[in-house]
Amino acid sequence: MDRAIIISNGRCGSTLLSELITEEPETCSVQEFFMAVTPWSRSAEVVSAAEYWKFLSAPKAELSVLFRIGVPPKEFRYPADGRYANDLQNLPHILAIMLPKLTDDPDALFDVLAARISEFPTQSIGAHHQQFLDLLTTLTGKKRWVERSGGSSQIAPALLSNFPTAKIVNLTRDWTASAKSMSKHPSFQLVQLRVEAIGRFGVDPLLETDGLPEEYQASNITAEFLHERGQDFKRFLGLCAFMSSQAEQALIDHPPASLHTMAYEDLIVDPVSSLTELGEFLGFADAAGWAGSVADRVRKPVPA
Repeated sequence: MDRAIIISNGRCGSTLLSELITEEPETCSVQEFFMAVTPWSRSAEVVSAAEYWKFLSAPKAELSVLFRIGVPPKEFRYPADGRYANDLQNLPHILAIMLPKLTDDPDALFDVLAARISEFPTQSIGAHHQQFLDLLTTLTGKKRWVERSGGSSQIAPALLSNFPTAKIVNLTRDWTASAKSMSKHPSFQLVQLRVEAIGRFGVDPLLETDGLPEEYQASNITAEFLHERGQDFKRFLGLCAFMSSQAEQALIDHPPASLHTMAYEDLIVDPVSSLTELGEFLGFADAAGWAGSVADRVRKPVPA
């Protein structure tokens, strides 16, 4: 089975790429999985199938905060009549975006996965992740998976060490443009807050409170607080620098077997050529045909 991971800082066209890749009939376009299953510091930990499913089906702390303050991510797709529709703060993270992007009945697929994952062997969490994505690809009738999570460059070291044979797409964009977009996005406002809190106080505000000022504590975070922080553009330039450094060092420390670097700016200028090159790298049967059929969905960004 072919496996590929798109690594990027976020707000640089990775969601668009995922949506376009969905149109390739043999590819399972997986969105927002790897960032949802952090912390990756646990990826080498050996766990049973039951422990893995408990880990996989838990709510994501960031999403719970965003739901509580009324600013869910734009990518959120869980159906209004779903099983957890009235309890979104406890929504399993794979039901928020990933599974609804693959099926109109994510609850049913969730139940199938629960049954099948119970058969997994005891193994590392990283190995579980690969077996899970392989299973998901098989269940959806595809021959390869391509995973994309916004801001995944910050976990690039773990991704590259856990998936040494995966094809890697390194998607880049000018930091200034990315930072401007991040500053207006509640998810990235929260990411920046977490990175800053860990750097300044040594504490992740979504995991603990000791040593944190009250305004940083998860239970006290408000939409207004995040919006106000978003007014300081320099915060997000710093976030871009941090994320990029993580990816750059990871590519040196764990050079992938196959690497394709792709610039957002090139995609905007010549989408057919950029997408054809991407499709060829990913092994699409008709890369040029796919690129030609979806290129008109690439639009120049509206100036901020």
